[in-house]
Formats: sequence, structure tokens, C-alpha cells
Amino acid sequence: MKILDCTLRDGGYYTNWDFDKDLVNNYIESSNNLPIDYIEIGYRSLPQESYRGEYFYCPNYLLKRIKDQSNKKLAVMLNEKDTIVSDLKALIKPCSNLIDLVRLAVNPDNFLRALKLAEAIKDIGLEVAFNVMYMSKWKSKKDLVNHFNKVDGIVDYFNMVDSYGGVYPTDVKQAFNLVRAKSNVKIGFHGHNNMELALINTLTAIDCGADIVDVTFTGMGRGAGNLKTELFLTALNAQNKLDIDFNFLSKSVAPFSEMQKSYGWGTNLPYIISGANSLPQKDVMDWISNKYYSFNTIIRALSNKSKGITDNLRLEKFQSSQQKKYSSAIVIGGGSSPISHSEAIHKFLNINKDIIVIHASSKNAKFFKDIDNEQIFCLVGDEGYRVEETYINSSPKKGRFVLPPFPRQMGTYIPSKYKDMAYELEKINFTDNYFETHTAIAIETAIQLGVKKIYFTGYDGYAGIFNQKKEINLMEENKYLFSKAIECGLELISVTETRYNDLIKSSAFSYLMNK
Repeated sequence: MKILDCTLRDGGYYTNWDFDKDLVNNYIESSNNLPIDYIEIGYRSLPQESYRGEYFYCPNYLLKRIKDQSNKKLAVMLNEKDTIVSDLKALIKPCSNLIDLVRLAVNPDNFLRALKLAEAIKDIGLEVAFNVMYMSKWKSKKDLVNHFNKVDGIVDYFNMVDSYGGVYPTDVKQAFNLVRAKSNVKIGFHGHNNMELALINTLTAIDCGADIVDVTFTGMGRGAGNLKTELFLTALNAQNKLDIDFNFLSKSVAPFSEMQKSYGWGTNLPYIISGANSLPQKDVMDWISNKYYSFNTIIRALSNKSKGITDNLRLEKFQSSQQKKYSSAIVIGGGSSPISHSEAIHKFLNINKDIIVIHASSKNAKFFKDIDNEQIFCLVGDEGYRVEETYINSSPKKGRFVLPPFPRQMGTYIPSKYKDMAYELEKINFTDNYFETHTAIAIETAIQLGVKKIYFTGYDGYAGIFNQKKEINLMEENKYLFSKAIECGLELISVTETRYNDLIKSSAFSYLMNK
């Protein structure tokens, strides 16, 4: 039984395939002294428009450096859906002397097409592995199972992939038997850990006769992650099946454990629910990485998906023709500036009662409970709960609620006492992206009210060290939306300090000189 560690490839979903050189050097040195047979360096990919890091492309200089350092067999992965046979001339032939194994990520629907790719890779002289996804759904694909006999003589390893992290040991046995009944190929297992079953499922696969299994240090991998290398090796050591140098094991685990504090891989309730219901991990990973989706919101969305529900409520349209027109609005975000400058903003609104207040986030709504201006609350993500907490024993003065267009991917939650005050936008017209974000809903609402000038507060931006996935993405989203709003002829002015250069810099205090 072989062990393949794919930390750098699968872990790249969190780091965008960028890894510190010292961390990798430490990883290679530790792996050299542990009973690991293969290490999967990353993907080999054709150029893409968006940024991906070094380990998404695995240039030859990187493979050569690792080959010189490592005493293990080296593997790379190809996304079969993005690769045709003619691409191998650029992707595999140039590095064929630097790697030992090419693994193909195979959607079951593309099984026959993947076989042609595997044949071409074998002709180059390399080992080939199929990572056949969605094993929990194989039983329902009779045509797929009938094709399993075609891998003999072409594929070296047939890896069963628990894509959703929701299979049980009995499922592993059934999937193993499906493959073994049709083929003599070596069988492997790649388990995700949504339901904390990666270890027992992997041990079950080994009991069935698996020839190779996948692991990653600290379980680092897409979504909920994978079987932890350190857990698996320790379990086998405790059964006297492997000798382990725990000094080297600890040395490799330590830096990935530090990274885990920042990136937060591992299972949680949303991942557990997605695993139990065979729902895509990508959606959950994207939702968790967004600042404005709470677990409650994500769980509601997953519940809808598991029931085949696109949304759970339709609302009256927020029609601009039926609304009072405003020349100006102030959009209040979730930054700290509305709190530190609340007195000035209150005075500013008091002398400008014709300005409508739009809460892109209700995080700071409690500081504006007593203003006389009309208010609109954008109910995106978990905002309904925030409003409910803010107005426990009351309702917003002159308040209305606006939601994204139907259907909303996260479902809908509106406090029951506000349902008669809630509306949905018919369409987001000013932008071609980020339709369900706080800022998009706030700007579209202002446009539909005839607003030409929007003041902003609470859009402070981020500086220094921060969680790159969440904060950088949020800033990029807002910058894009600001640019689209400006293209529509809107004047965007920040009245508190901001790091968004798209906003005209102003000061609430400048409007209050004689007040």
C-alpha cells in the first residue's frame, strides 16, 4: 500500500497555489524522512486569465528543484475537463523527466474522454492515475460502471474520490467492489473530511485491498479538507504497521498548523451538512470566505439546495415608479467610522433630512435608530438577524427593507414583523457582477430612487495585515462596484476616512462648520 501526500496541490485551494519557499523546503525534508511514497506538487495548467500561483502551473524549474531535494516519486495533476490530448505537448512532455505520475481529475461523465488522455500520457512513459470524482453517485450511473473494465492496461491507479466528504465505510466497500468487479486495476482512495470520516473510510479502503491512499498535512485541502497525514501515520504506527520518526512528522506539521489559523480549513457545521447531503464543497468554501455570510445563512442555503428549493419567498417588487425620488443618499457600511463619527453624521443628517439613509450593512444601524431621515435596510446574507437584534422591542422609524432579485442563492430571511415592509429588486442593472453583495444592493436601490449623489461612511477599507481571502476580495468587489456606479454618472463621496480611491474624499465635519 502506497501513501501519496497531496498537501501542496490540494492545499493550494486556500493559498491560490502560492507557498513560501522555506515552508516547502521544510515539507520536502520532512517527507524524505517519513514513509510517504509520492508527493503531489500541484497542477500543470494552461494559462488562465485570473491569477494562480506557482504550484498551479508547476514550471519546470520548480519541479527540478523539488526533484533534486526529494527522494520520493513526484506527481502532478491535470484537470481533465480543461485538457485535450494535444495539450500534453506543452503540459507533460517538457517535464516528463522530472515527474513519475500524472493524475487526472475525472468527472464521471467524461470517463471515456479521459481514457484517451490517459493513453497519450502512458505513451510518454509515465504512470497515470484516475481520480474519479463523486463516488457517492456512482451506483446511479450504470453506464459509468460498465466502462470500468476499459482502464486495464492504461491506468495504473483508479482512485475513488469522496468529493462531497459524505460517504460511510459501507459506501467505500461498495465502491471498491464496483471497480474490482470490472477491473484488475490498482485501486486508491481520496477522502474528504466533512463528516470526520476520512480516517475510518481510508482504513476501510485499505482493508478492502486499496493500493494507494491520499493524505495532506493538517488535512489542508479544498473545503473541509482531507485525511491528516499526521493522523494516518500515527494510526498505522500505533498498529505497528509503520515506523515513524515523530521529530520529522512534528517538524512538517508545525508550519501548516500556523497557516491553518489564518486560512481556517477543516470541517464545521456547513461542511458537515454539505457532506451529508452530497452538495458541492466549492459553494460552501466560497460562502465561508465571504465576510457577510454567517453560518445561519449558509445552512439555510444548503437546506434549500438539499430540498431542491431555489428560494423560499417572493416579495413585492421595489418599483422606482412607485417610490419617492431623492437627489442624495448616504450609504452606511460595516466599518468603524460611523461609530467614531456618529455625532457628526447625526448632525449632517439632521440638516439634510431629504437625504435617504441606506444601510448596506446593518452592523451600525443601532447608532442611527433615532434619526428622522427615511431609512432602507439591505437584507443580504445575515442582515435580517442583525436588524432583529437591533430593534428587539421596536421598528425602524420610516424604515423599509430591500432584498436582491429572486431567486436568491442564499435563500431569504426576513423578521416576521417586517415582511410587510420588505421588497425585492427586480434586477441589478448598473453592474454585471457581484449581484448579491451589500454594496450592489445599496447602489442599485439608490439608483432606482433617482439618486445622483451618494455619500458613504463605513467603507473604511483595510490596511496592514489581514485575512487576504476575505478582506482583499471584499475590497476588490467594492472597487469594481464603485467604478460601475461612476460609469453610470453617479457622484460617490466618502464623508469619513476611506482607503477606497474611487470615492471622492470629503469630511462630514466640513459640512458642519457653523452648526
